[in-house]
Amino acid sequence: MVFGLPATVSAQTLDNNYWLSVMAFFPRVDTDVRVAAAKQADIGTAIDFENDLALDKDEILPSLTAGARFGRAIVGADFYKLNRKGTVNLARDISFDGVVYPANVQVRSGVDSQIYRFTVGYAFVQTPSVELGAAVGAHVTRFAMSIAGNARVGNQGTPDMQERRRDVLAPLPTLGAFVTWKIAPRVELNGRFDWLSLKIDDYNGRLLNTQVGVNYAVAENLALGVAYRYVDYRLGIDKPVWNGQVRYKLYGPALLLQASF
Repeated sequence: MVFGLPATVSAQTLDNNYWLSVMAFFPRVDTDVRVAAAKQADIGTAIDFENDLALDKDEILPSLTAGARFGRAIVGADFYKLNRKGTVNLARDISFDGVVYPANVQVRSGVDSQIYRFTVGYAFVQTPSVELGAAVGAHVTRFAMSIAGNARVGNQGTPDMQERRRDVLAPLPTLGAFVTWKIAPRVELNGRFDWLSLKIDDYNGRLLNTQVGVNYAVAENLALGVAYRYVDYRLGIDKPVWNGQVRYKLYGPALLLQASF
């Protein structure tokens, strides 16, 4: 499976040691899912939730970021969530978690996600105008995916109402880098890159999470900013009760308001 989303150690400021920012993210969303019941020959259909199930591709996603600097050590935390639902008459048969929803049947679907990000970084370069460092952290994603409508269990029988739902909690470690550069008294450029690719128990994950932006200080402790985020989250699951894959990709511009002290 694939999931993914961003965070904002890059929204830190050089002028103060504590900061809190709220962000409105305007992403393009792409969700691809395959879910199969365990011990069945049917491996499930690769489903595009936006194209196959009519979930919105464009969203407004709020997020919250907090951070602090203790000398060269920098800590940060992020949270955001995205809940989407759709209703559509299927254009093709799809198999999801051991049942088959036939073409022309109306189905309801949803994808809910909650993303938490925690990082601890160290600034190898720290001057009044530039801060550059590396970070380790955790990217914790909780996903819930559901489809409901008339379906056949396996390939036999008359379709009747079936609802299938799968929940995933994927805590994955990350490695990353960050930079903040004050190019003028009121203007700071910032960037962040987080990366992961590894297998942990029943999960095989890959995460690419990057952001670049610029902040303008409108007051001593207040800044406005614009940024661009790209998140590509992939997770493969091979558990005794079910297996599958998910890819969750978000990319687009964002606006932020940051307070610091």
